[in-house]
Amino acid sequence: MTDVTTARPGLGRGIERSALILLALAAALAVAATAGARYGLLLLIGLGFGITLEGLRFGFAGPWRAMIVRREPAGLLAQLVAIAIVAVVAIPLITQNGTELIGAHAPVGFAMLGGAFVFGAAMQVVLGCGSGTLVNAGSGNLVGVLALPFFAIGSFAGAYHLTWWTDLGTAPVVVFDGYDGVAVTLAGLAAIATAALWLAAPGTRRIPRRLWLAAGLLAAFALANLVVAGQPWGVVYGLGLWAAKGAGALGADLSASPFWSAPTNVERLGQSILTDVTSLTNLGIVGGAFLVAAWRHGFTQPVPDLPLRAWAATVVAGLLLGYSSRLAFGCNVGAFFSGVSTGSLHGWAWFVMAFAGAWVGIRLRPALGLEERR
Repeated sequence: MTDVTTARPGLGRGIERSALILLALAAALAVAATAGARYGLLLLIGLGFGITLEGLRFGFAGPWRAMIVRREPAGLLAQLVAIAIVAVVAIPLITQNGTELIGAHAPVGFAMLGGAFVFGAAMQVVLGCGSGTLVNAGSGNLVGVLALPFFAIGSFAGAYHLTWWTDLGTAPVVVFDGYDGVAVTLAGLAAIATAALWLAAPGTRRIPRRLWLAAGLLAAFALANLVVAGQPWGVVYGLGLWAAKGAGALGADLSASPFWSAPTNVERLGQSILTDVTSLTNLGIVGGAFLVAAWRHGFTQPVPDLPLRAWAATVVAGLLLGYSSRLAFGCNVGAFFSGVSTGSLHGWAWFVMAFAGAWVGIRLRPALGLEERR
């Protein structure tokens, strides 16, 4: 009796986990059957992102906080390693296939710099960047669940007003391309890594094995995304598109916005999100985080013991995340990770301003009541 009784929970857990795998595969097959094989593959790539980020506890906001607060550089170094791997392949690939592949290239300007700073602060308030908010929502974190829809609304609004902001002044787009671009990019990443190691607290310079693995997997999925989608990994556009579709469904007139009335965006607004590459990888990230959380323990996270002002701050920070990332031409993924790894100068400017903003955001958290009460 004892053997049978103790075996049942393990057997049941195995069946549940098998069902999760089948669910993920069925979703990808359904998208492939509905929209085409390319889109089913993009959903699988998105699931890979989500599983890697949640399963190996790889992120952007948390490692920046660790570096600023405790001088622990491992997470930041792993980000730099992943970017370097992608850059070695992506920059020459885009240079040689410019008509088929595009990079995450954008101009540096007043709105871009300010947007990056605000984004860095807001992501520390909710402890999640663009991909982090998707992962947190998918894994059942209620702060992430609350922030995500407001992130989408903010992204939509930022895109609506984008032309007004860019008219304040932008410099020409600067791209480091070819093998010279690879060399410049690797030198810049090495400089940041050297500074992080020099500032690191004693005994914190080693990168754990899980982060090496996560960096390699994330780079592989990012390169797969570039080849399959024809563009680098991004987050912000897809979220704004969801909110724009919602606004349109409620009868909003988007023709007054130069961004949303542009022919390409009008076309996307009329199509299914299952044919939008950024939407698919976003959905995959949420789904991948969901799969990992369900695989591990189910959704057992308690409701955070936070005051009302903390929940209000989460809403405001979510809006700011979306709005500022649109002005900055991306978040940690679209601007920093993909911008730097495809040779765009704006990715470097984004990193500097967002890191400064993160320093401010970390100091705002206690005042906003976002440090849980014990």
